[in-house]
Amino acid sequence: MESNANVQSQGVPPPISPPPVISAPPPPKPRKRLWVVFVVVLVCAVVFGVLASVAAFMAEIFAVAGKVPRDGGPRVEEVVLEDNGAVAKIAVIELDGVITEAIVRGGYTMVEVFEAQLKRAAADEKVKAVILRVNSPGGEALAADRISAAIREFQDKRRKPVVACLGSLAASGAYYVSAPCRWIVAHEMTITGSIGVMISTLNYRGLMDKVGLKPMIYKSGKYKDMLSGARPPDEITEEEHAMIQALIDEVYLRFKNVVAEGRKWSNEQSGGEGRALAANWEAYADGRVLSGREAYKHGFVDELGDFKTAVKRAKKLAGVTEANLVQYRQRVELVDLLGLIGPGKETVVKLDVGLERIRLEPGKLYFVAPQFFH
Repeated sequence: MESNANVQSQGVPPPISPPPVISAPPPPKPRKRLWVVFVVVLVCAVVFGVLASVAAFMAEIFAVAGKVPRDGGPRVEEVVLEDNGAVAKIAVIELDGVITEAIVRGGYTMVEVFEAQLKRAAADEKVKAVILRVNSPGGEALAADRISAAIREFQDKRRKPVVACLGSLAASGAYYVSAPCRWIVAHEMTITGSIGVMISTLNYRGLMDKVGLKPMIYKSGKYKDMLSGARPPDEITEEEHAMIQALIDEVYLRFKNVVAEGRKWSNEQSGGEGRALAANWEAYADGRVLSGREAYKHGFVDELGDFKTAVKRAKKLAGVTEANLVQYRQRVELVDLLGLIGPGKETVVKLDVGLERIRLEPGKLYFVAPQFFH
């Protein structure tokens, strides 16, 4: 005690004690984060869904390739063109461009798509009438005949009138499919008519002789190469000409019968309200084109007007005062496009620059206006 007192009395500060040691708190235990688990589950679900979609996609491709049969035909969806708040409907079906049985879209032919649209209109009880909107120079005889037959069958079985509305061009095969309709409307400036049949081939033997090419043809019968372009023209006999002409005449007679029967049926159904064929109508069925006004004069169409006229007439024939206008558009999926790609198939991309001209294939029968082929 004395020594401490002495130290303090001498002005010396007492020794400083070291500060207490402060230890850091232990780190918190990691907590499970639920969102991580959620993300993992979500990723697994997405991967599983993608794999399932790929499997289904590949199955569709194999189906298109023919390894698995596909059911049904062209898929068409209803689109409302004009909503008038009505219960009744009038279906508008477009017949545009060259009439053909070639595949035009989604792996289906124009005829198959047309038949699917008519089938949809037949199945819908709210559809009371159909307007066939035509803008075509004609095309293949067989394709036109199939469409014409489908229209006749639709009207006979479903009792729903079909009104043909002829646009700027409805010639030859396009008129062939319009003839069985319940009523035909044309504009005064519509180009129609051109009733007739043609078959085309190209003789290039003269060119072959100039360049020194000689065809070697082996055939089972003397008429097997009767339409071959490699034959010298002077070797084509009168008998062969007569055979081809007989075929043309047979199909031409069928064309005239379709026109006569269709116009007679239409006139009977309307009680004489429409136009009957003129007594000398066959004189104008020689391949010549007619204006809408000329066609009306000779009884090939029932009424002059436009699309609105056709709608008004369809309502009257269907017995409704108001109706919504609908259209059936083909739904094309990716698998349909892939179905066009495969061994032996060509993929063609076309640029639409207006009405397509017709490239006549040798040996095929055509109902076509001659101004629109090359």
